[in-house]
Amino acid sequence: MMHFVKRAWADVIMPILQRPKRVQVAALCYQQTGESKQVLLITSRDTGRWIVPKGWPMDGYDGPGAALQEAWEEAGVAKADINPKPVGQYEYEKGMGEGMSVQVEAQVYLTQVHALKEEYPEAQLRKRAWFSPKEAANLVDEPALKDILAAL
Repeated sequence: MMHFVKRAWADVIMPILQRPKRVQVAALCYQQTGESKQVLLITSRDTGRWIVPKGWPMDGYDGPGAALQEAWEEAGVAKADINPKPVGQYEYEKGMGEGMSVQVEAQVYLTQVHALKEEYPEAQLRKRAWFSPKEAANLVDEPALKDILAAL
């Protein structure tokens, strides 16, 4: 009997409880300033913590295209070159309202910014600022994102 319970737990109940991680795309926006780089961070809408622009995949866009669209909407990135392959990924828990949250894996695309606009869709909802990669790594919460920023 105990074998049946263990097997039911492992084969039926645990897969139901352990939902797969949701995937988002993120733009690690930077600008080259002489010999060094600066990273563009934005604040989240709900907590005001420093993050990189990111969002859910979008119909009609590949991963880099969706990340670039998020960089426009959330940070005003008007002109940029984006690497077609992710430079890394990080995980975090995204609050979904009413105490619910989901595990998210964000694919990070390196995005060299050439122009920013002052007016963009979420300009009134967020702050944005340029930081050295080391400063940016110290400001974000997610350990794997800290590593990606520090390696820049």
